[in-house]
Amino acid sequence: MVDLSTKYLGITLKNPIIVGSSGLTNSVEKIQDLEKKGAGAVVLKSIFEEEIALEYADFIKTETSNYNDKYFDYEGRKNPIEYYDYVIREENLKKYVALIKDSKSKVSIPVIASINCYFDSAEWIPYARNLEQAGADALELNMFFPPTDISRTREDKENVYFQIVNNIRKNITIPIALKISYYFTDLALMIQKLSNTGINGLVLFNRFFSPDIDINKQEIIPSYILSTPSDLSISLRWIAIMAKKVGCDLAASTGVHDGEAVIKQILAGADAVQVVSCLYKNGVEHLEKLLERLENWMTARGYKSLSDFKGKLSQAKSADPAVYDRVQFMRYYGGKKNLKIY
Repeated sequence: MVDLSTKYLGITLKNPIIVGSSGLTNSVEKIQDLEKKGAGAVVLKSIFEEEIALEYADFIKTETSNYNDKYFDYEGRKNPIEYYDYVIREENLKKYVALIKDSKSKVSIPVIASINCYFDSAEWIPYARNLEQAGADALELNMFFPPTDISRTREDKENVYFQIVNNIRKNITIPIALKISYYFTDLALMIQKLSNTGINGLVLFNRFFSPDIDINKQEIIPSYILSTPSDLSISLRWIAIMAKKVGCDLAASTGVHDGEAVIKQILAGADAVQVVSCLYKNGVEHLEKLLERLENWMTARGYKSLSDFKGKLSQAKSADPAVYDRVQFMRYYGGKKNLKIY
């Protein structure tokens, strides 16, 4: 009998597989089913500032269509824009708080709230407080500020991450995980600096909308909505490079589609592994297959717990640490004929 339990964000999980923020975690019923299928924890579907803004725009368009004037009285003020914005945000927050409370009353696995910090907004502070008070076991901040904004310097963009983290840390006591992208000039140093801010974990990496073009309709359309197994390589490389070099836990995300991928990430040094796309493709019962593969692999090799092999192939412990730094195929393959490719 093997022990699959792990510590992540200071919380004990029955196994390292976390269902990431998605439509799979937006209702109590779905979360209950995920627990039955074996999930070690869930990250609730994120509160997106962009979604609130779009909902707000639709609401304004619908509700004010009968008014000739853009403004009308509300409690002595002539500013319905602010009022509607406030109402919609409050309604979204109430729904999210209810989801946390209901989930915590129905499942025993950790429930991690999620905020998508697309913009630097002070309003996320009271949001975070409310999610903590609702009973969330931890908070995942999904942060990405596009590198396409050429009006701001690299330093300005990077400082926003630290500002948000520091502000959130001052206002809540539950563990905080930071989900980031790999779009940084000096990724290793940035990961290390963020890990030393007092956060409890880093999730490598978040996944983005990928645009494509329909040449017949001449429109921009989404593509590659779900990850593929080949996407594993980026997070695997950086989990391995940063394991043992950071001041917090590490969770791997993106490209994890089978039990082998889970094993690889733990060998690289991950404390936990997030999955989403593979469950959309194969159904939530695929969780059972992931756990079965992990358990059978450990049993076959005599491993009793994850700590027996976690980080065994990280850069810090590798017999050939330079393998994670090499990027030129021909130069490397010339001396490694029997290289195993993941």
